[in-house]
Amino acid sequence: MKKSIIIKLKNLMKRYTELESLLSNHYLTFNKEEFSKLSKEKAELFKLHESFLLWLSIKSEIKDTRLLLNDSVIAKLAEEELYLLLNKQKKIEKKIKLLLLPIDPYDKNSCFIEIRAATGGQEAAIFSGELCKMYMRYADFKSWKVSIINMHEGEMGGYKEIILKVIGVGACGRLKFESGGHRVQRVPQTESQGRIHTSTCTVAIMPEVSKSKKIILNVSDLKIDTFRSSGAGGQHVNTTDSAVRITHIPTGNVVECQDERSQHKNKEKALSVLSAKIYSENNAKKALENSLMRRNLLGTGSRSDRNRTYNFSQNRVTDHRINLTIYRLNEILLGKLDLLIEPLLQEHQADLLSTME
Repeated sequence: MKKSIIIKLKNLMKRYTELESLLSNHYLTFNKEEFSKLSKEKAELFKLHESFLLWLSIKSEIKDTRLLLNDSVIAKLAEEELYLLLNKQKKIEKKIKLLLLPIDPYDKNSCFIEIRAATGGQEAAIFSGELCKMYMRYADFKSWKVSIINMHEGEMGGYKEIILKVIGVGACGRLKFESGGHRVQRVPQTESQGRIHTSTCTVAIMPEVSKSKKIILNVSDLKIDTFRSSGAGGQHVNTTDSAVRITHIPTGNVVECQDERSQHKNKEKALSVLSAKIYSENNAKKALENSLMRRNLLGTGSRSDRNRTYNFSQNRVTDHRINLTIYRLNEILLGKLDLLIEPLLQEHQADLLSTME
């Protein structure tokens, strides 16, 4: 391992020992919040601590074994043992590097999914509905809860736009690479001559931001409109101005919510989505300034991104960011999205690891 990594590990080990001493010292009194904070920090360092101790032990064994190579009697055995130890050392070094990778603070959060029909008219709206079902089925596999924040249905099915909230630990971390353009190639239901058309939808994944880190929205920057909800929902929903539309004037972002019967609850949900949207846009701007992020897999949710193509006639899905092609489109649309997400996560880890070499 690089000297800089070893120095960093030694410093982390000192901190781990310090935390052990603090938490075991009964004479020190912590408030509940401080005790929880220190315990969490120690737990996060535990695997790294154990792995580094193992690495030091293996390093010592390698040193001793190399001395035995000069002994003609056991040189052959020592050579075999050294080979095994070096492989073991290599594996533990990779594990340590993975543990040292920076953790996205929002990976464990719930998130919002915004799906919009882009080019392709009604066919794009129909496909956005299929993407929505795909994400909802994937959420079922993960035992996450999904609620609809707002939707505008297409004239022939699907959605012109739909915003979902996915509630569950790790939802954002698994879905964050879905942001960007999704292209579909197939013969639309409206096509009479059997020609293949190409339509696109855009997906934006926005982490749910904790109250302490939410963007502070100035009331003077907001234009809030109320209107009567449309669609199913019963007499009360359709006869009162319970739906809310909030426009953030500085950025031009518009969010609607008509899911709840209460105007107050719809306003609260809409503000939550708006805060997440502005926060995600700010993060995307910062990402463009970072050379590593410029080549990573996180999309901006803009129409110019072409992340993935779904070709129905060939039962094929291609993720253009990592040149991955899978002929299992039917399974993916049924929610087996890990077929694409796992390779993306592995590629992302490889990108980060390359900076540590």
